[in-house]
Amino acid sequence: MKVILLKDLSNVGKAGEVKNVSDGYGRNFLIPKGFAVEANAKEMAKLKQTQKQKEEKEERIRKASEELLHELQKHHFTIKAKSGVSGKLFGAVTSGDISNHIRSVIGVDIDKREIDLEDHIKQTGEYKVDVKLPGNVKGKIALKVEGLEEE
Repeated sequence: MKVILLKDLSNVGKAGEVKNVSDGYGRNFLIPKGFAVEANAKEMAKLKQTQKQKEEKEERIRKASEELLHELQKHHFTIKAKSGVSGKLFGAVTSGDISNHIRSVIGVDIDKREIDLEDHIKQTGEYKVDVKLPGNVKGKIALKVEGLEEE
């Protein structure tokens, strides 16, 4: 019997897949529990429509992320932080600080989890920061950390 899975099931498949299962397993377990529906013409048409909508949504998200990345790459962000004479910061610049700075400069909300720092920035200088946006869009933005020397 062919069924369309509605939920991810280990050892069976992922949601949206059409799987061939034994009649008893399909009729007595998967369908009554709401894990699957029988793969008839009506359900197959619904599945194709759902997949098409999902692909269109993913494409919109990817395009929006690419536009955002292009906008971010046009800017050179400068963060000022307290530092000593040698350029070592008192504290560190984190992905949250970078996210807040981007929000204040261009008014776009970037989640701090989308900014990929290997480690906090603890030294003044220029950096290329990895950004991972929704839709699997990745790129680098320019960041300069300037020191405010304590007297």
